[in-house]
Amino acid sequence: MFDPKRPYNDLPPLPPQTSVQTPAILNKCISASRALAGLRFAGQLTPDQGVLIQTIPNLEARASSAIENIVTTNDALFREQSLGASEATPETKEAARCRAALHLGVEQLKTRPLSARVAVDVCQTIKGVELDIRTTPGTTLSNSHTGEVIYTPPEGEDLLRTLLANWEQYLHESREVDPLIRMAVLHYQFEAIHPFPDGNGRTGRILNILCLIQARLLDLPTLYLSRYILGARGDYYRLLGRVTSHQEWEPWIVYMLTGIEATSLWTTEKIKAIRALMDATAAYVRAVAPKMPRDVVELIFMQPCCRIATVVEHGIAKRETASGYLKDLVAFGVLEEQKVGRDKIFLHRKYLDVLFSDDHTFTAYERRSPREAPGDMTRRGSA
Repeated sequence: MFDPKRPYNDLPPLPPQTSVQTPAILNKCISASRALAGLRFAGQLTPDQGVLIQTIPNLEARASSAIENIVTTNDALFREQSLGASEATPETKEAARCRAALHLGVEQLKTRPLSARVAVDVCQTIKGVELDIRTTPGTTLSNSHTGEVIYTPPEGEDLLRTLLANWEQYLHESREVDPLIRMAVLHYQFEAIHPFPDGNGRTGRILNILCLIQARLLDLPTLYLSRYILGARGDYYRLLGRVTSHQEWEPWIVYMLTGIEATSLWTTEKIKAIRALMDATAAYVRAVAPKMPRDVVELIFMQPCCRIATVVEHGIAKRETASGYLKDLVAFGVLEEQKVGRDKIFLHRKYLDVLFSDDHTFTAYERRSPREAPGDMTRRGSA
C-alpha cells in the first residue's frame, strides 16, 4: 500500500504496468495531434519566427512559475527582458531564469538528444545555482493550505539515478507509443522521481516541450501548456496523485492530451493575431513614417519593451537616430514612452495587449497626421 509519508522507493519503473493506449486515450490523441500540427503550421507561416521565440516562452515561464506560487506579471517579465534583472523582483528574476532554461534546453537539442543531463542543466538554470541529483533524505511534498504531507519521493542517490536511467531509456526506446502519450507518461515519472532539491515542476514542464521538439511535433517552444495546467491546477495534482496511489494512468494521460489540444488551439489563434498585428503595424508605419526602417518595426515585436540601447545593440542605428525612430513611433501612437528608474522604455502596448488577452483581437491604428517629429531630423544623419 502506498503511504504518502514514506519515501516511495517502490516507484514502478517504466513502462507502466497497464496499457497507456486505451481507446479513450487514442481518441483524444488524434484530436490533440491534429491541433498540435495546426500550431506547428501556424508557426511556420510566421515571417519572422524570432518574434514567437522571444515572446511566447515569456508567457510559458510566467505561468509555469505561477503553478509553483512564484508570482510575477507579464509586464514585469517583458521589462526584465529589456532592462535586465537589476530592477526586477526576486519572483520576476526566477521566472526569467525559467525562460532562459527553456531556451537553453532548445539549444541543447540541436547538438545532443534529450537526457537526464539536459534535465540537470535546465534545473540549474531555473534555480541559478549549481545542483545535481538529491543526495540527502527528508524531501516531502505538502498541501500548501493544511501542511499535510501528500507525497514523499524516493530517496537515495543510486536509486534516483537508476530511475532516471530508466526514464531516459523509455524516452528513447518506446517507439511503439505515440509521442504525445509518451510525453504524458514521462512527465508523471519525472515528477514522481522528483530528482532535484527544488525546481522539479518547472523542469518537468520544460521537458514536456523539449520532448515534442525532439519528436519533431514542434519546431519552436511555442506550446503554452502551463496556461492550461495553471487553470486546472487542482486536477493536475489530483491526477498525478491517482497514478501514484492507484496506477490510474488513463485519466492522467487524457488530462494531458486535453491540455495539449486546448493549448495548441489557443496558441494557434494567438499566433494568427500576432501575424495580423505585425502586418497592420508594418502597413501603418509605412503610411505615416515611410522612412522608418523595417528592422525597427520587427524589433518592437521581438522586444515589446524596448530601449534606445536595444535599437543600437541590434545594429539598426546609432543612438541619436535610434532615439528619433522610437520617439516617432510614440508620436504616431505605436509605442508608449515610460520612465523606469533612470531609464526610458518604449512599450508596444497594442502588442502586449494581444499577447495577454484571451480574445486574440486588437483595435486598428488611428491615422495621425504626419508632422516633424524628433526622428525626422536624426534620420537625415547616419543610421
